[in-house]
Amino acid sequence: MPDLPATAAHDLSMLGLFLQADPIVKGVMLLLIGASVVSWAIIVDKVLRVVALRREVRRLELLVAAGRIAGAAHHGLSSMVLAAARREEVDVGESRADYRLRLERAMRAAVSAELRRIEPGLPFLATVGSAAPFVGLFGTVWGIMNSFTAIAQSNDTSLAVVAPGIAEALFATALGLAAAVPAVVAYNKLAVAIGRAAQRLHAAVGVLGGRLARDAAAAARAGRETDAG
Repeated sequence: MPDLPATAAHDLSMLGLFLQADPIVKGVMLLLIGASVVSWAIIVDKVLRVVALRREVRRLELLVAAGRIAGAAHHGLSSMVLAAARREEVDVGESRADYRLRLERAMRAAVSAELRRIEPGLPFLATVGSAAPFVGLFGTVWGIMNSFTAIAQSNDTSLAVVAPGIAEALFATALGLAAAVPAVVAYNKLAVAIGRAAQRLHAAVGVLGGRLARDAAAAARAGRETDAG
């Protein structure tokens, strides 16, 4: 019976390339697949959180623009910011500018705490985006080295002998790129979105601090006039 072509012994599907790969290359593939799965889980979670953050930012901006801070029902980020301001309403005999600065510092601390709740996971995306292609390249180099070793041992340089090993090696690079590209794109998008939300929040806090300081000064002045009367 004539010998079958070498390609018949190799499954060139993605699953076949994984199963037939060298153990080290297979480990690299598993690492990249795991990193990709974790990256997508982080991406979905962060997108949902950023969408919710944008709603909270918009709600706070509308409350500040409408001037309905005292009488409106607050929840979420607006409630946290105002609660931080109320904790600083103690009269310590300072000037209006110092009082406003103290209010804004407390409210910005609350904003920063909320933003920090969204940030975990972003460094992982950045790491995957920068390192995954090189991890895949390591798997490719290792696989090609094994292919050349097999060629030397078999004394056969035909494409049928070389192609399966090269395909397995290049598959590692493909997995590295598949893990890295979404992670890089998502990290950049999310970082920009969080940065813009932070800018809008700090601007709203500045306006709110000035309004609260002005209201407190007006209330103190009215109280003094009442006592004098």
